[in-house]
Amino acid sequence: MATDCLFRDDSYLTDCEAHVVALTEQGGIVLDRTVFYANSGGQPGDTGALTTAAGTRIVIANAVYIDAAKSEIAHIPAPDSPAVKVGDAVKAEIDWDKRYARMRMHTALHLLSAVLPYAVTGGSVGDSESRLDFDIPEAGLDKDAITAKVNEMIASGAAVSSRWISDAELEANPGLVKTMSVKPPMGTGKVRLIEIAGLDLQPCGGTHVRSVTEIGAVRVTQIEKKGKQNRRVRLALA
Repeated sequence: MATDCLFRDDSYLTDCEAHVVALTEQGGIVLDRTVFYANSGGQPGDTGALTTAAGTRIVIANAVYIDAAKSEIAHIPAPDSPAVKVGDAVKAEIDWDKRYARMRMHTALHLLSAVLPYAVTGGSVGDSESRLDFDIPEAGLDKDAITAKVNEMIASGAAVSSRWISDAELEANPGLVKTMSVKPPMGTGKVRLIEIAGLDLQPCGGTHVRSVTEIGAVRVTQIEKKGKQNRRVRLALA
């Protein structure tokens, strides 16, 4: 049964009512709907808690997809957590401060990919520092210059929005895909696009802020050489 992934339409939802529909062999808890982002695309899964109708609290240490189509999410409880059973009603609630920091960072990485228009070979979203790896044949990248360009984009106040296109539309527009290592999830018939007005447009399943001003100031902390044509650029919230 596909999980209704509420975070895809509203990244600002912090909690929801849900029901347990399955338990995995590894102890994961599958809900009919959730606000928990599942680990994917370089962004970690949310942490938080599930609270039963009786008031029992189950700490959730991670959320992961359990199918190739990324349609079902298992909530991974912390060790020695109380048990739940199929059919239980629960309130799912994320650790908002951690989620919001990742929303700011993930959106900032989209701006970084706009400043450096090269193929992305890898990436990771953190709570205060993140990175993107680029396929760049020549070195000579300047930390201060990149920092200034990203902060200039943030100062523009551009709106961030999402919309859905069909798999066929994405296949007809391959230039939208910037990542070489992570491909957008396809197979369900639709793909989610994130648009930063006038600055960036690309497929992404991650969580983002509504305006780039929410990111705040950022700075490039390090540029590393990771191969003949690979440069790792680290970006931090200032």
